[in-house]
Amino acid sequence: MSEMKVPAVIDEKTFVPLQNSSDKDNTSTGSVAFLPALSPKEDRVLTTKVDFRVLPILGLLYLICFLDRTNIANAKLAGLVTGLKMPSNGYNTALWIFYIPFVLFEVPSNIIMAMSWNRLNLWLGTLTFVLGILAMCQGLTHTYHGLLGVRFLMGICETALPAGAGLLIASYYRKKELGLRFAMFFAFGDLGACFSGLLAYAIQGMDGTAGYAGWRWIFIIEGLVTIFFSIFVFIFVPNFPANDTWLNETDKTNLVARLEADRGLEKKELHNVSWAKTVFDYRIWLMTLLFFCADMSAGSISSFNPTILSQLGWTSRRAQVMTIPVWIIGVIGSLIAGLGSGRWNKRWPFIQGATCLSMVGWIIHYCQVQPASVRYFAQFLIAFGTFITMPLYIGLLTANLRGRASKSFGTAVQLGIGNCANFVSSNVFITTQAPRYPVGFGTGLGITAFGIPLMFLVMFLFSRHNKKIDEKIAALAPGEELDDQVDYKYVY
Repeated sequence: MSEMKVPAVIDEKTFVPLQNSSDKDNTSTGSVAFLPALSPKEDRVLTTKVDFRVLPILGLLYLICFLDRTNIANAKLAGLVTGLKMPSNGYNTALWIFYIPFVLFEVPSNIIMAMSWNRLNLWLGTLTFVLGILAMCQGLTHTYHGLLGVRFLMGICETALPAGAGLLIASYYRKKELGLRFAMFFAFGDLGACFSGLLAYAIQGMDGTAGYAGWRWIFIIEGLVTIFFSIFVFIFVPNFPANDTWLNETDKTNLVARLEADRGLEKKELHNVSWAKTVFDYRIWLMTLLFFCADMSAGSISSFNPTILSQLGWTSRRAQVMTIPVWIIGVIGSLIAGLGSGRWNKRWPFIQGATCLSMVGWIIHYCQVQPASVRYFAQFLIAFGTFITMPLYIGLLTANLRGRASKSFGTAVQLGIGNCANFVSSNVFITTQAPRYPVGFGTGLGITAFGIPLMFLVMFLFSRHNKKIDEKIAALAPGEELDDQVDYKYVY
């Protein structure tokens, strides 16, 4: 049984039991304060404060990560492959080697991130600074194997950044707010890809400057941007809500109170955790598999979008620019779906509809529908559908997990192993099959389509769980309460 029952719904007359926010770990041993719940206007003001403090810096961090992750596609168009005399499968290898650390280091990194002693701004800032140096080194290496080594090290640094940012966002928002906030977070990454294409277009004009080829300048300049941005990460990245100082005491107390009202008294420390139960939680693995299905499309777009567009008849420089509208459509779709899913507190209609749109895009490519402009339209469909589902999957997972241990492990697995779709997308677009890419487009279609029955399975399991909770509630004796960290309803 839970030691304290927190109201699930708050109105202006409800008093919210709140553990003492000065307790460093915010555990159940703190004293209990009773505060009047916020009015709707005060609640919106507090949410806005959190939005402006949390989302811009973490979103820009993801933008920088995406910039450094995807600029290799732009560098390929600018002459990377010939410049380093890469073998026929060299570009594909340079793509997938970046994601090996996502499998090896994502979970340990997020566990470190969740520890109470960790200063999150220093942790993330240091990794961002090192990532910038390594990103710049891609443009300074003179061998293909040197590029592979640098990209592997970049993967180690970046493995902590998106998952750590995701864990931090999940710690500041209520369940119904997560869809839109993760959509905004992903929108920054999509804008990073837009910026990468535009910047690559401009930088290619520097070809020959200081004796460096244009593709080298793409890496060097974008690496310097990352190094500069790390200064802001050191300064502005917040800590977890109960431990940070950017809010005044009243706002911080109200923020923690409404989070407890939404999720109960979550366990913040990592000791005395049933790790076996956490590791084998079916919700984490199903959500990871769904994210994998969506990331197949995202990885294909980020790594091969410029190449595919150049093979539709555009010059390399024009193809760089023509990738930008594709990403913008993805941003628009994710924000619309995030807003709608939060307003109606339903995610599955948006997920299933968006997956169907992505499938249509893959089908157009696979069938080689002509003229080329139709295949360009297919890129919009894939992007629109994919970038709707990805933030909703992360929001769906974090909304249904309780406790920092589960969230840190869950977000690490979802964004780490879920990103392994990039291993697939990096190897199925076989150079000798250009421009038809039957294996690439067929694999993309199959993996994307698998997300539809998988999501129906999630809906069935969550619905069955909720019915069991209803039965437990009906069987409670007067005065009995369910443990709100174990027996709670799932949202979908």
